[in-house]
Amino acid sequence: MLSLFDITAVLLGLSAVFGYLNHRVLHLPHTIGLVVIALAASGSIVLFDHFFPRFGVSATVSDTLRSIDFHDTLMNGMLSVLLFAGAVHVDFSELAARKWAIGLMASVGIMTSTFIVGTGMWLAMNWLGFEVPFIWALVFGSLISPTDPVAVLGILKTVQIPRLLEAKIAGESLFNDGVGVVVFTIIVAIAVGGPHGDVGVVEVAQLFAVEALGGAVLGLATGYLAYWAMRVIDEHNLEVLITLALVFCTYAIALHTHLSGPIAVVIAGLFIGNHGAKFAMSENTREHVFQFWELSDEILNSVLFLLIGLEVLVIGLAPEHIGLALVAIPLVLVARWISVAIPISLLAVREKFTKGAITILTWGGLRGGISVALALSLPASDYKSPILAATYAVVVFSIIVQGLTMQPLVRKVITMPDEPEGPDPH
Repeated sequence: MLSLFDITAVLLGLSAVFGYLNHRVLHLPHTIGLVVIALAASGSIVLFDHFFPRFGVSATVSDTLRSIDFHDTLMNGMLSVLLFAGAVHVDFSELAARKWAIGLMASVGIMTSTFIVGTGMWLAMNWLGFEVPFIWALVFGSLISPTDPVAVLGILKTVQIPRLLEAKIAGESLFNDGVGVVVFTIIVAIAVGGPHGDVGVVEVAQLFAVEALGGAVLGLATGYLAYWAMRVIDEHNLEVLITLALVFCTYAIALHTHLSGPIAVVIAGLFIGNHGAKFAMSENTREHVFQFWELSDEILNSVLFLLIGLEVLVIGLAPEHIGLALVAIPLVLVARWISVAIPISLLAVREKFTKGAITILTWGGLRGGISVALALSLPASDYKSPILAATYAVVVFSIIVQGLTMQPLVRKVITMPDEPEGPDPH
């Protein structure tokens, strides 16, 4: 049995080797290259096991990956660091300039997509012979609807789009995963008859509000506490440590108080990255703090996308799930387009949006590790296997196909304007 240190050594070693191969041979964006090489490695292991079954290589690797617990590693560990690292680099004034679009896409958009995907998958599953109750199809809709901030922010580093459109994409991805996790938790509880299994619409709304708004208040409170401590000192190493403590303590408190941890660390990150950087940090401290979080983001991103590529050995794609996976990909894209088009069209009456914004927001809504982690966290049932297969297919398509074609699409539909330095007056 591998120890935690052994597993960490293997993951970091593979991330470095695969990253080197991608840099020297494939020349793909770093995270996409890691997924592609990890998928190729997984496929090679499966083929080797097919021709030389006596070695049991696939079973050994799968058992090792299962011992990692992808859901717990991401949702209760890596995610807090990755969300904070993403939020701390986001300009709050640009988010504020598009607050209504971001807010609607991260709330109404998530709910719209959840029900469109859930309804479509319920029809598809039953048509293909999988007798799945509607509530379990909604479970799939809830876990696949949120865009993944890690994947989205990673791809935004490789493309050039108008600042305020980038702010919409980044802002939505930072907030809608927190909203999506709350929606997922409620729907799964109803599906399995858990503690929230018999609640009505009003109770669900109250639970949602408490988790989401409570998470925001927690993040603001802990962020202000860290800001206050950093403002009265000027020691960059200690201030980096304060931000690190802020992330882990905030997320831990949120988990134990049943508030939204993702929303809490995003709010804390935005507060420290904007107000804190301006009023509580010297130039030297700002440089060290931002470099630390950028490096942390790169390292954990590498490990996460490596794991996404390797998880195919754990999930397993049975032949009978191929049709379902092929249906899920276009269905999720259509649902994404509708869930983006509705709020943007409503707001277009009073706000001006970049031409092609709906297309870019649709195609740029990447899914990633969060969806895989949520699918893996589902309790054992007859419905888990097809949901896992559909989830993995959408995530891999999203990262590789959408990720690699994002830049050509931007060049085709977006004309880069000469934007003013300040927030959009609209």
